[in-house]
Amino acid sequence: MLISVAYILICGFALSGIFQKLKLPGLLGMVIAGIILGPQVLNVIDGNILAVSHDLREIALIVIMIRAGLSMDLADLKKVGRPAILLSFIPATFEIIGVLVLAPALLGISYIEAAILGAILAAVSPAVIVPKMITLIEKGYGRKKCIPQLVMAGAAVDDIYAIVLFTSFIGLYKGYNFNGSSLVKIPFALFTGALLGFIAGALLVYIFKKLHIRDTIKVLLIIGICFLFVGYEDHITRYIPFSGLLAVIALSITILELREIVAKRISVKFSKIWVAAELILFVLIGTAVDIQNLYTAGLSAAVVILGALLFRAAGVMISLSKAGLNFREALFCNIGYLPKATVQAAVGAIPLAAGVTSGNVILSVAVLSIFLTAPLGALAIDLTYKKLLEKD
Repeated sequence: MLISVAYILICGFALSGIFQKLKLPGLLGMVIAGIILGPQVLNVIDGNILAVSHDLREIALIVIMIRAGLSMDLADLKKVGRPAILLSFIPATFEIIGVLVLAPALLGISYIEAAILGAILAAVSPAVIVPKMITLIEKGYGRKKCIPQLVMAGAAVDDIYAIVLFTSFIGLYKGYNFNGSSLVKIPFALFTGALLGFIAGALLVYIFKKLHIRDTIKVLLIIGICFLFVGYEDHITRYIPFSGLLAVIALSITILELREIVAKRISVKFSKIWVAAELILFVLIGTAVDIQNLYTAGLSAAVVILGALLFRAAGVMISLSKAGLNFREALFCNIGYLPKATVQAAVGAIPLAAGVTSGNVILSVAVLSIFLTAPLGALAIDLTYKKLLEKD
């Protein structure tokens, strides 16, 4: 296992650095490193690591969500409240509609299978988007109108909405009735997640005030509690709707609001942790990629993905229609909402395992969406933010 970790670190950072020198997103180099090291090519990654790769990717996602919360000023969120709510479900809904229109004709799958595929594709990647938006906040771009915060807030809830729909469509395919109550549960899941995160954050702030604790210990305590949120999410949802990731963000925002000095210090430490978490996340995504499925996806799959993105763009524009943004700023929000990665890698294979007839096609398109949108979106953000956003 130690040798596998060494391969991941050395190859991941090496290819990331090479891609950055070529003015391409480093994360693409990490994904390619995972493909090369994984079962499809060299097969040098220990099976024990691959067996827990889903959990390791989840840990990396929790780290970036904590970092996102520590960068989100509550006053800024209040300014962007309505557009952020609309961005959390309207663009995803439009993208699913786009897949329903295009996929049956181009991929030869049924409408319910197209709905399953659409729900997978509709989830954007916080792991790609959030670090980019945090960088823009730190550099001062778009801060006056809270544009990075708007994109981050919408992206966080977008995933929850898409995954709930995905679960419902899988149930419908298996012959169960469509569970419309699942959609009603979304606001309750957001509320309970935010409430529990606030309570835990306030309790931590109280402890930090009363006890002298090193910042490193504070970081470990926060990580431990956030692991509990996500780890117990399935158990809690048996009784009440609950979103673990939203609880993570709420906890971090609460610490920032109640103890800003501490939040700023530990945010620096989380930025350093993210260097390793990012590498683990994207290299392990690469190990999950099946090259044969990627090859068989073909041109039709690319047309479905890009066509659905046009539907998503229309949804973004509608969501921002009364947000007070000019065309360039709205265009940037569209670009910021392009990348897909984590959800597609995590759930792309579930339809195949569940016995969906077109499971291989769905997995192929999910994998291809990572390769098309993650580097395209990340690169487009880097190339356009100075031109499209104002610097405060």
